Amino acid sequence: MGEKKTVKFIITRQDHPDSQPYEEEFELEYRPNMNVISALMEIRRNPVNAKGEKTSPVAWDMNCLEEVCGACSMKINGTPRQSCTALVDKLEQPIRLQPMDTFPVVRDLVIDRSRMFDSLKRIKAWIPIDGTYDLGPGPRMPERRRQWAYELSKCMTCGVCLEACPNVNSKSDFMGPALLSLPRLYNAHPTGAMNKDERLEALMDDGGIAGCGNSQNCVQVCPKGIPLTTSIAAMNRATNVHMFKKFFGSDHMVDNQ
Repeated sequence: MGEKKTVKFIITRQDHPDSQPYEEEFELEYRPNMNVISALMEIRRNPVNAKGEKTSPVAWDMNCLEEVCGACSMKINGTPRQSCTALVDKLEQPIRLQPMDTFPVVRDLVIDRSRMFDSLKRIKAWIPIDGTYDLGPGPRMPERRRQWAYELSKCMTCGVCLEACPNVNSKSDFMGPALLSLPRLYNAHPTGAMNKDERLEALMDDGGIAGCGNSQNCVQVCPKGIPLTTSIAAMNRATNVHMFKKFFGSDHMVDNQ
């Protein structure tokens, strides 16, 4: 019988937020169609490292397992991406798994995304519908606008674009590419447009669109192929128009997007 094929992982681990990170190696028996998540599940079932030593199970986040929720983001061989769609056959070995640097580490590959979620509150990343349930159907969106809005709606706030952006770091309050794109989606909605000015004001505030350095890393790593740089350019134009109208005192409350 031939020698069994194995897969080697080098995982950056951290026992708690204040401890020092360290690397631990694991070696698993290869299976066809194995992805990173299935490998992590195998390590959890039998937490024994490459030295044959019993260790603690590796902690990581996951939910949908079909690249929809964005929870399983991590750096795989140095590139931020979704681990549920990272196939072992397409990765160079040894496969290195690391938590994303942009966010504080909770444990191992689990990160604290509060920075991103707080920014979602700042830009009012929702459509207000309280009190509208009995008003009947709202106005229809033009088909052309609906089509590009659908592309923007694929954002799952996975944080990958923030990790790839050099302007998002511990020394900056820049909210990141996804948070610049989402206001375009909500401002295009007939009901969401009621909060259009508030979203534009948030983008004009500290940590907003002025912090974008146009590196375009975000659009290269987005797992959903969202046209982030196009949206950032559109919101840059929208904030400038908003600023001029505000400065000259124009009544623009009824303007369209």
